[in-house]
Amino acid sequence: MTLKHEKRNMMLAGLVIGVIASLLVLFGNPKNMGFCIACFLRDTAGALGLHSAEAVQYIRPEIIGLVFGSFLMALAKKEFSPRGGSAPVTRFVLGMFVMVGSLMFLGCPLRMILRLAGGDLNALLGFAGFACGILIGVFFLNQGYSLKRSYALTKAEGGVFPVLTLAVLALLLAAPAFIHFSVEGAGPGALHAPILISLLAGLIVGALAQRTRLCMVGGIRDLVLFRETKLILGFAAILVGALVCNLILSGTTGTSYFHLGFTDQPVAHTDGLWNFLGMMLTGFACVLLGGCPLRQLILSGEGSSDSAVTIFGLLAGAAFCHNFGLASSGKGPTANGKVAVIIGLVAALVIASANTFRKEHAK
Repeated sequence: MTLKHEKRNMMLAGLVIGVIASLLVLFGNPKNMGFCIACFLRDTAGALGLHSAEAVQYIRPEIIGLVFGSFLMALAKKEFSPRGGSAPVTRFVLGMFVMVGSLMFLGCPLRMILRLAGGDLNALLGFAGFACGILIGVFFLNQGYSLKRSYALTKAEGGVFPVLTLAVLALLLAAPAFIHFSVEGAGPGALHAPILISLLAGLIVGALAQRTRLCMVGGIRDLVLFRETKLILGFAAILVGALVCNLILSGTTGTSYFHLGFTDQPVAHTDGLWNFLGMMLTGFACVLLGGCPLRQLILSGEGSSDSAVTIFGLLAGAAFCHNFGLASSGKGPTANGKVAVIIGLVAALVIASANTFRKEHAK
């Protein structure tokens, strides 16, 4: 396939994903949150009892669909290639800090784009911070940053994480007493599309993201490093697809899905500095990990245990944020959250430096 065809397919996939994200809101997901990897992992962590914030507890079928859609597509295209063993503890810690940054901003890189498509101008400051964090990460990549190689694993090992997602789906369907659900009207955890629609949406997006290698971080990284626009075209296409669909829905349903401005935005706050710094931490840590939260889910479906460990770090980070008052709310960031973001930026700099300049220290 030529680069021209790859770019065309990337744009088509991005448009489809943007439309699906907008339609998920129509079917019941929170506004500007058709897809949000950080928010959905946070909700899932709450449903599994890892935190007790009642407003954000629900096993999100979209997450399960993303992993299994990638898994099935990787099997079909003979791209299921289990690998792992590249600095697992470091990846876990970086995953935690990606979540700290995302819950400061109230959204992952994918939701940042969907917030823009819904008219939320606070996401512009998040995008600026996200880009700055990626640029810092690119500096270390140019200096030789690496978490070292991963190693081939057995097919059984690569299949563990996809099977775990199916087990979580079974818990959602069976709804045993120990699974938590947000009380209706209590918060975003109680707003969700029907299970089958959510699962199908995840499967489609997971398959598309696996085929196109879509990554929010990779788009800016590759543009800076290689002047390659393929991934960032997908980024832009999601924005266009969701924006157009939001405008159409607003004009046909009698409900507003597009509200331009900084104030009165759903599940968002207006503190520009901490929107910027939260997404700076997210962008920086994601470059060090080699991909955004969406990309980590897709790679886990392809058999990467490194990405699976990162997702466990994201889940732990979500639990930590809500158990210790780090997550922002519509009222703004918390003092604990601000401290955690600063600690995260310092920790990311230490990790980046330790894995970039260690050879020079050894001489």
